[in-house]
Amino acid sequence: MEQISNSSRVNEIVLHGFPNLQHFHVLLFALLLIIYLFIISGNAIILLVICRESALHCPMYFFIAALSCLEICYTAVTIPKMLADLLEDEKKISFNGCLVQAYFLHACGAAESYILTVMAYDRYLAICKPLRYSSIMTTDLYVKLVAICFIGGFLSPVIETILISLLPFCGLNLIENVFCDFPPLISLACTDTRLYIMVEFFISSFIILLTSAFILFSYVRIIYIILKVKSKDGRQKAFSTCGAHLIVVTMFFSSISFMYIRVTKSYSVEYDRAVGLTFVVFTPLANPIIYGLRNQEIKKFLHKYLLTEHFLCLFHNVCSRKVVKIQK
Repeated sequence: MEQISNSSRVNEIVLHGFPNLQHFHVLLFALLLIIYLFIISGNAIILLVICRESALHCPMYFFIAALSCLEICYTAVTIPKMLADLLEDEKKISFNGCLVQAYFLHACGAAESYILTVMAYDRYLAICKPLRYSSIMTTDLYVKLVAICFIGGFLSPVIETILISLLPFCGLNLIENVFCDFPPLISLACTDTRLYIMVEFFISSFIILLTSAFILFSYVRIIYIILKVKSKDGRQKAFSTCGAHLIVVTMFFSSISFMYIRVTKSYSVEYDRAVGLTFVVFTPLANPIIYGLRNQEIKKFLHKYLLTEHFLCLFHNVCSRKVVKIQK
């Protein structure tokens, strides 16, 4: 464990990573790299399909595109550094770099929670107020909602970042995790941090509980309306439009709630690592599968593009062969 004398400031942070799995670092690197490439390519394909297809230029798919964009940014904050650390003996990051990583992690996380809340509101309007939906959820409104989500997300961790940057760090510089975060950074400070812990707890809890409550209220109303539908096909169609969103909401909010809604460090290091990996790796991994492979509209256009590209390749190969024969 690295230490720095009390008279000097901590300039580097050491990330402990997975010390028990160090013998499998090459295998872990390959596995994490495959996952990262799948997350990036999957979300990029969803973005491309939504942008190119005018039939998908509606509020729900605009929100899915915004979510895919966030997932790309979200994973870019943590996974590249995790990959580099798996190949390094000394897993170091500068203090400022660690603070910046923690800021963007919380900013993207807050923005994602806001986007998921707006998506729940969109489903509420579509199912509970179908006749007024198009007049309420106009292009101007849903573009503004997404802009507010992004701006709000990147403003949310500003107070925590400023407060932590003012803390004195003069002792231990080891974080028992695979990425930088506000709670472990606060625990490294060589002063009384109870106020800082409470501020971080209050901000995180406020964002998580407020957005969760809004989503819960939306779905209570949605389920109430759906249960009143007499047609079985109508109920199934209504539930199918909400299923993907509910799965993502459950995975995302359960993991960040277990991680941040607590005042003291009452769980093991292994628990923190497992929960941390859930919301920085496995939840973003699920999004391309849920919104790409399971969404019928996106699947339909994906098949169209793949078949078109396949046909063009075959056509090009046939034409090339004919040209070669003619030349001979």
